[in-house]
Amino acid sequence: MPARRIEHIDLEPDQMAKLEYKYNPKTLRYEKIARNSSYWIKKGSTFSISGIIFGIVIYVIAYIAFPSLKEHHLMIENAQLKKEYEILNNRLGLVDEVLLDIQERDDNLYRTVYGANAISENVRKGGIGGADRYGKYEGYENSKLVSTTVEKLDQISKSLVVQSKSFDELLNLAKNKSKMMASIPAIQPLRNKDLRRISSGYGSRIHPILKIRRAHMGVDFVAPIGTEIYATGDGKVSKVKDLKRRGYGKHIIIDHGYGYQTVYGHLIRFNVKKGQKVHRGDVIGYLGSTGLSTAPHLHYEVRKKNKYMNPAYYFHNDLNEEEFEQIIEISSRATQSFD
Repeated sequence: MPARRIEHIDLEPDQMAKLEYKYNPKTLRYEKIARNSSYWIKKGSTFSISGIIFGIVIYVIAYIAFPSLKEHHLMIENAQLKKEYEILNNRLGLVDEVLLDIQERDDNLYRTVYGANAISENVRKGGIGGADRYGKYEGYENSKLVSTTVEKLDQISKSLVVQSKSFDELLNLAKNKSKMMASIPAIQPLRNKDLRRISSGYGSRIHPILKIRRAHMGVDFVAPIGTEIYATGDGKVSKVKDLKRRGYGKHIIIDHGYGYQTVYGHLIRFNVKKGQKVHRGDVIGYLGSTGLSTAPHLHYEVRKKNKYMNPAYYFHNDLNEEEFEQIIEISSRATQSFD
């Protein structure tokens, strides 16, 4: 096959710059590229697509590597919120400390003064919801901080409700303070000016019949048969009973309210009836030696919420400070009881 001749094309430099040629291997000639509308559409499309792809790549790189202005603001806001939560947490801690101090004074001072029971720890620190109560705060960057703060706020809110109810109760007790003070046993149950009539005090004593040590849950007063016996506080007579030759014998029990009761045992005669209201200093009966008794005396008890108390601690209304200390000392001597 004869070789084809390559034609020589003589062009001016200006023409070479304006025209584009491509080599055709079939004809072994450079052929001028036609610049029609299809050429320009194809070229424009290629350029546009390349530009779009390049723009997308740059956008993705910028999006991953650099936060947007909105994200930057959100990051600043998030950091500020975290700081505010930490400050709030610290303030809640201070509030909790103050609340604990109030609760301690409430239980050990205010409620003690007014004879009210302390509020149990279970009530003060009771549950405030299930384990999933704070589940909605999970999954965030600062979930632990947020849920801890909300939980602490819930606990303080509950404690404040309990404390508010406690103060409402104390307010009612304060309004009835004069009535309460008149009801609580506060005098000796018979005349004992020289403080010599106490024969046996509260505690472990020698039993007069068994001759062994036994718990003596009251105070014994020795006096002549027929000595007047007084109600030691305002109240209502809940029992007027005669056990004949056993126990307290003829005895009276007075319910003073506020959890207090007093017992007057071994009487010879009653001066009140069951259900009768009495006031401090009223004569309710007369000293004797009925029931399990070895000599004329009065067995006197003070009970608070069904617990035995040392009656000597309640002889403060008719004694001065020196006499009160003396009677405490007398009642603590290890002597033999009469019942």
